[in-house]
Amino acid sequence: MSSAVTETEESARSSPLTPLKLVGLVCVFLALCLDIGAVMSPAWVTADDQYYLSLWESCWKPASTDNWQCSSTLDSEWQVATLALLLGGGALVLMSFLVALVAVCIGTRRRFYAPVAFMLFATVVLQACSLVLYPIKFIKSINLKIYHEFNWGYGLAWGGTIFSFGGGILYCLNPKNYEEYY
Repeated sequence: MSSAVTETEESARSSPLTPLKLVGLVCVFLALCLDIGAVMSPAWVTADDQYYLSLWESCWKPASTDNWQCSSTLDSEWQVATLALLLGGGALVLMSFLVALVAVCIGTRRRFYAPVAFMLFATVVLQACSLVLYPIKFIKSINLKIYHEFNWGYGLAWGGTIFSFGGGILYCLNPKNYEEYY
């Protein structure tokens, strides 16, 4: 009696979860958390307790008052483009995390490695473009005559991009070449 399951299907189903893939899953989860924090952050640019800029609003405090005045940043094309690229990358990170998590749970991991890696590298391209676009357009379009700095929201976005890149690399590694180490 012949088995209905081929040898390649059996090896894909019973492939061990390597520590590299588990660390890759953790990297994707951290990238997702950092991306959420970056998008929700109120501080992308700050200037001496007189000005701050996030992806959603721009606020400034006139020197004569203690009240902050805020306006939406969604009327500027470059800020909408930055937000769209970051949200697109965040959606790809979320999808890659879900696919990687499902692959771990159902036990057929090997066929999901390439799509997860592809989505993570696409995320890196989208988010790197937005993170390079943001300071260039900010400096060109907003004239602040006081000291300003790119704050923790911008840093979280870079952290998410770096963890996405690391996860993509870990999902590209072929576990057959490293099986003797595990």
